[in-house]
Amino acid sequence: MTKQVQQLDRVIIRFAGDSGDGMQLTGDRFTAGTAEFGNDLSTLPNFPAEIRAPAGTLPGVSSFQLHFADHDILTPGDAPNVLVAMNPAALKANLGDLPRGGDIIANTDEFTKRNLQKVGYATSPLEDDSLSEWRVHAVPLTSLTVKALEGFDISKKDAERSKNMFALGLLSWLYHRPTEHTIKFLETKFAKKPEIAKANIAAFQAGWNYGETTESFSVSYEVKPARLAPGVYRNISGNQALAYGLIAASVQAKLPLFLGSYPITPASDILHELSKHKRFGIRTFQAEDEIAGVGAALGAAFGGALGVTTTSGPGVALKAETVGLAVTTELPLIVVDVQRAGPSTGMPTKTEQTDLLMAMFGRNGESPVPIVAPMSPSDCFDAAIEAARIAVKYRTPVMLLSDGYLANGSEPWRLPEVSELPDISQEFTTAPNGEDGAFLPFKRDTETLARPWAVPGTPGLEHRIGGIEKADGTGNISYDPNNHDLMVRTRAAKIAGIDVPDLVVDDPDGDARVLVLGWGSTYGPIAAAARRIRAAGGKVAQAHLRHLNPLPANTGEVLKRYDKVLLPEINLGQLALLLRARYLVDVISYNRVRGLPFKAEELAGVIQDVIDSD
Repeated sequence: MTKQVQQLDRVIIRFAGDSGDGMQLTGDRFTAGTAEFGNDLSTLPNFPAEIRAPAGTLPGVSSFQLHFADHDILTPGDAPNVLVAMNPAALKANLGDLPRGGDIIANTDEFTKRNLQKVGYATSPLEDDSLSEWRVHAVPLTSLTVKALEGFDISKKDAERSKNMFALGLLSWLYHRPTEHTIKFLETKFAKKPEIAKANIAAFQAGWNYGETTESFSVSYEVKPARLAPGVYRNISGNQALAYGLIAASVQAKLPLFLGSYPITPASDILHELSKHKRFGIRTFQAEDEIAGVGAALGAAFGGALGVTTTSGPGVALKAETVGLAVTTELPLIVVDVQRAGPSTGMPTKTEQTDLLMAMFGRNGESPVPIVAPMSPSDCFDAAIEAARIAVKYRTPVMLLSDGYLANGSEPWRLPEVSELPDISQEFTTAPNGEDGAFLPFKRDTETLARPWAVPGTPGLEHRIGGIEKADGTGNISYDPNNHDLMVRTRAAKIAGIDVPDLVVDDPDGDARVLVLGWGSTYGPIAAAARRIRAAGGKVAQAHLRHLNPLPANTGEVLKRYDKVLLPEINLGQLALLLRARYLVDVISYNRVRGLPFKAEELAGVIQDVIDSD
């Protein structure tokens, strides 16, 4: 049978199933094949918050959405074109996002009476015409997989577990994805269990063959490679990019990297990744708690290392006192906060931008710190280097605000040439800097206001350090009111004087009256929404903040250049509060805290409403 091949410019696929069905692995492997093929892509993994919710229930549904295209894209997509539902819970949890006319590939073997009852289905939606507005492909994925693996020396349970590879093979055929990468991955992953490796490869190939031979799929689809800037690319997640950025920063700063960390979702993968790279002089310490992690990192900074600690919102709260100690001792320290939904434990696997005010003010006393926020998964690499540059140049702790969407999402990343990376090295102080051979640990650089960084054990540079206020210059303990006022103001002036690039505005015609401002992970949805407005003939300007403290010097001028400033945030208006207070600009807030990133269509509607409200 000759099957038609239809050309598409983009596709959005969502794999969904029970948390034990391997949907994240399936999505990751499909993404790897897509990256190898050369499409532009963006992903959105969505995990259950529970460690192991009851099988077949709505809280246990895990999904992975992939948007890939033959052109530049910015988001994982607003809604899937194809939903792969491994059980009734996956169908019910995700059907509301699937537009009418979309494709459903359902694993009929799991639509049992018991599984239907778990999610409130009185009858099977595959049989009662309730899905008549969608194109349903009913495929017995589990039984087909078990049948394909009858000749292998594995248990029936292990055979059933391979159904995700059958689904991956089917989707790989349907969208012309390369297979070599997946086969090689399975051989490597199960190298110590060759029979399991062979079974998974066989299940993958059986899925491919099923698509090729069955009459259920008469059309396959092709999405041509995207035209990207020349270079070597790889698919990368935000946490991977951040880890690699920290390694690069260590090399470019000519400092050993020390990570003191306590595992916490969604930041733990940074610890896992860095622990693999000891050949670069990386030392990772899994502490017994958050406070020990940051304390060790600060101690490493005192000893002449690039000190880093990674956490999420609850951990930042615990680390606050030690970050304040880093402020007053004026030592370089990078505090990575991969934000998640709160308060308290909140929704650990869901994303938010709700830690900005805590990063700004969440310490006792006047204790300002610089704040850097990456805008995409791959941008986490550059943001990590920028955070390190500021930390070592100005002798200060730096907050790096990523979030769950960036951490777990992925996109193509062009590997930079080493020559493109900035030299961020700083010299240690090795000789006395005062009169008569004295060492003044708080004598400042006239340009940066940074104090000397003297490694303990350097002859003649012994000095006192600690949390009690210090005398200007000498660093001796001081309770003098005027000295305290001077030191507080000096530390604040040091942060305010950090050199950051001007805010760049994307305003193609230069005559837009509405500016959409964003920070962090809202970049993709905002940029995609602006594209839609311009494609429809509207005029809108866009700007995005990477540096949140200090803000770029031209921020106030940019804000006052436009009649209206719209600021979407995944919080209740934290940056808007800061901008209104500082620049007296009536910023229009658009806020959602659903644990999910914005949708481009949603923001396009909001932008158009603001434009039309004149």
